[in-house]
Amino acid sequence: AAAAGGETSIGFGLSLIGIGIPTAFATIGAGIAVGPVGAASLAVISEKPELFGRTLIYLGLAEGIAIYGLVVTILMLGKLG
Repeated sequence: AAAAGGETSIGFGLSLIGIGIPTAFATIGAGIAVGPVGAASLAVISEKPELFGRTLIYLGLAEGIAIYGLVVTILMLGKLG
């Protein structure tokens, strides 16, 4: 990956950018999803506390987007190797 002088090739740098952009979008998408789901969860819990577990599942599904993005990033970084 890195040359003897410590320089990095343009292809390696572009591949890191190509890995970083989808990761950023997955994380932003998860943040956009968690906001409304979290607000709705608080509203539901304030009226019916027994639905707390169900709201956690919904929050977990929204946060799963970021986790999938992280897993894909790790897999792509492994292929760079």
